[in-house]
Amino acid sequence: MSCSIPASSPLAKLLRSQRTWIGPSAKERLGILRRAKSVAIVGASPNPARSSYFVATYLSQSSDYDLYFVNPNATEILGRPVYKSLADLPVVPDIVDVFRRASDIPQVMDEALAIGAKTVWVQLGIWNEEAAYYGESKGLTVVMDRCIKVEHARFNGGLYLLGFDTGQISARKTIR
Repeated sequence: MSCSIPASSPLAKLLRSQRTWIGPSAKERLGILRRAKSVAIVGASPNPARSSYFVATYLSQSSDYDLYFVNPNATEILGRPVYKSLADLPVVPDIVDVFRRASDIPQVMDEALAIGAKTVWVQLGIWNEEAAYYGESKGLTVVMDRCIKVEHARFNGGLYLLGFDTGQISARKTIR
């Protein structure tokens, strides 16, 4: 059983206000995304209801990244093979995008370092300040508590209602 604090709760807001680690600026994140050619999604899920699946779908349709999925319990996602670990990948990804618990982040950083990855991108809502300092001390670029899909869309003009292109030019609601 796990316990999580709702993001809107007073305790969550207090904890956010006590953060000391500061990640890359918007300009630096744009640079990371522009330089990258490949992204490994650790914790990728074949379940369409999971955020990692949504991000994978977006990146496969809206970017030129070579995508690699890492999940020891899956064999295929979006018609692509799934690897058991970062060490099993056929390439060293430019970005390791992480959909794992905050407590798992140090282990993922060690795996990223072991294969020679340069950037670990920890998804929105996941925060492990000690892991961020650790990763940076080892030479990693760390982005944390940010969604790679949202950042990519933000920098490429792709932010739409719920992340989808509605095809509607006007801000008016359609009469039904």
